[in-house]
Amino acid sequence: MNTIKYALVGFGGIAENRIAKEGFGLDAERVGRPNHAELVGATDLNPARKDVVEQFGLKWYANTDALLADPDVQAVFIATNNRTHAPLTTVALEAGKHVIVDKPLAVNSEEAGKLVELAQARNLSLSVDHMMTKNVLNRKAREMIRDGQLGTVNDACFHMEFAYGYDPAEAATWRCADPGELGGPIGDVASHCFYMAEFLFDCRIRSIAATYYPKTMSIAVEDGALILMTLENGLTCSARVSFRDFRGGLGGTLSGLGFEVYGSDAALRSYGTLFQLSGYADEPIRQRLELDTFTKQENVFIDKPENIYQAVIDEHAGSILTGKPISGEDGLHNVLLCEAAHRSATRDGEIVEITV
Repeated sequence: MNTIKYALVGFGGIAENRIAKEGFGLDAERVGRPNHAELVGATDLNPARKDVVEQFGLKWYANTDALLADPDVQAVFIATNNRTHAPLTTVALEAGKHVIVDKPLAVNSEEAGKLVELAQARNLSLSVDHMMTKNVLNRKAREMIRDGQLGTVNDACFHMEFAYGYDPAEAATWRCADPGELGGPIGDVASHCFYMAEFLFDCRIRSIAATYYPKTMSIAVEDGALILMTLENGLTCSARVSFRDFRGGLGGTLSGLGFEVYGSDAALRSYGTLFQLSGYADEPIRQRLELDTFTKQENVFIDKPENIYQAVIDEHAGSILTGKPISGEDGLHNVLLCEAAHRSATRDGEIVEITV
């Protein structure tokens, strides 16, 4: 056996277009197929999604219990709202299924820790969809930093700023209406900045200090935040995240989702790499890196796209096939960082140390 059979729990827009079509290769002509994974079915709370699921040739399950009872399903990808991640992951692990869960692993570190313990006790692979580390240009940036092309690096800034929640329908969604969902700019997008900072510099964050932006939006969560991070190697960097910035429109918004890394010899800037895109020609912007040596600038583009969701799925499937399960500890660590940012912001920017 060299293919793991998966089913999707949750079949909303992102699950359909990113996870199913791209990650599992249902749009194979565009993105190819994963090497070791096959999507065989799905369920969703909305029964109207049944027709869509069956149009893809997938099996529709009336509910999660029916899906987990199917012996043909070896692993599940959970793509539901944040509050449901922990309970759904728990029942999936208890049913003996390996799990990929959309970020975050849980809405608090207590729940996340229990999931890690359960997965380890059952010898099951538990992965969180930290897909931006799989982006070709983000991997290239990591190499350039590691190889010394920037000289001595002493600063970096990560940007995930856009407009979301001005529309009443958006304001009513779980990302904006319920702080307990760990949505908002910190839970929804600073979480990506955290794992990307650790990925680029191959070092964990040891402390967080944060402050919320002034409140101007009619949403229940924070409008945005400035977050300062200190890594275990002493490097300091920052993240700027918000739901309040229009950025001109779609092009300005997407191209602005990136980072800057500052070294003694050069600065490295990314455009559009902190998002769901993988670098296909039909995407709304062209992702790029810019290496600025202060006298000249060189752009790096993606020659051969590699799908970021597919890479996460193949890595998880590979861990099952090799008997080396993923622990889920990265997901727990990421939740702890989100909690630290909120704790700091509610305490006037107090520095919060990360102990796990």
